[in-house]
Amino acid sequence: MKRNKASRAGRVILRAAGIVLLAIVVLFAGLIGYLSATEYRPDDTEKADVQGAAADTLRPGGSLEVVTWNIGYGALGDDADFFMDGGSGVRAEDEARVRENLDGILAEIETLGPDLLLLQEADLGSDRSCRVDEAAYFRAALPGYASTFAGNFKVAFLPYPIPPLGRVDSGLLTFSAFPVREAERIQLPIPFSWPMRMANLKRCLLVERIPLEGSDRELVLINLHLEAYDDGEGKAAQTAMLLQVLEAEAARGSYVIAGGDFNQIFSNADTGAFPAQEGKWQAGQIDAASFGSGWQLMMDASVPSCRSLDQPYLGADQAGFQYYLIDGFIFSSNVQVDELQTVDCGFVCTDHNPVCARVTLVP
Repeated sequence: MKRNKASRAGRVILRAAGIVLLAIVVLFAGLIGYLSATEYRPDDTEKADVQGAAADTLRPGGSLEVVTWNIGYGALGDDADFFMDGGSGVRAEDEARVRENLDGILAEIETLGPDLLLLQEADLGSDRSCRVDEAAYFRAALPGYASTFAGNFKVAFLPYPIPPLGRVDSGLLTFSAFPVREAERIQLPIPFSWPMRMANLKRCLLVERIPLEGSDRELVLINLHLEAYDDGEGKAAQTAMLLQVLEAEAARGSYVIAGGDFNQIFSNADTGAFPAQEGKWQAGQIDAASFGSGWQLMMDASVPSCRSLDQPYLGADQAGFQYYLIDGFIFSSNVQVDELQTVDCGFVCTDHNPVCARVTLVP
């Protein structure tokens, strides 16, 4: 009798375990199906909408200020770490901290007063940044600029880690004090295959064309954020495509400025002040010589443009962080670089510092 009862109990347990396992399989299959149905699938080239009006004029011989800044979607201030870089953080602490970070970033932008502003990791309403529409925030705060957005990270729901990232809608955001003739989003190679592709960034170039007064030439402005977490092939493929775009524009006689977060170090930059630390994420390298003499690849080696996110910065020993040079610019030879510097903002509002350049368009 006891043996029969034990046998029945065992069957009940096995049946319950089977039901739980089946439910997990069904839920997982449902999630994969949902992500497949909602996957962001941009075309190779798409027109990007230009919003707002800009009234300043630009002509050959003119000087301008350009700034690039990865704003860490308003959530990667000095209180933050990030699970992909060895930390545990997933989302911002709360909306108040997101807005505090954005306010700090805006204050620095207003101090710098750029003519051209390239922002990366601007969220439109992601769970990780408490659903704050950061493009709307900056557009309202920066009147007098034309602005353009190009999405590069759109996922309806990311189930990992715990708590999950959830909904993500993010991309590149460019501001111009000069009228923009047209803008387009150019898709870069995607190094991930299905199903990982569904939950990863679809990185791109945001290209703006700014006409020059009294000239048939134009300034081509490229905002970018290249691959970070691949095995290196993605970075190489995206860099190669970037060079193709640059050379095509130079062949047309355009002035060209490409800036952003390369997630790579230019080989001509001196990184001796920021030695690699074992166990920390390391950037790739772009061979400056491969671009040829027609291009100027420039980073400021005196100040790090990014810090590691393996732990919060606030209150920590700053010597324990990995620092990087991964943000900078590429200029065509007809753009004279008068000054380039990375502004040390102490990583208070984001894990990157802004890189600023003052340039002249050589007639």
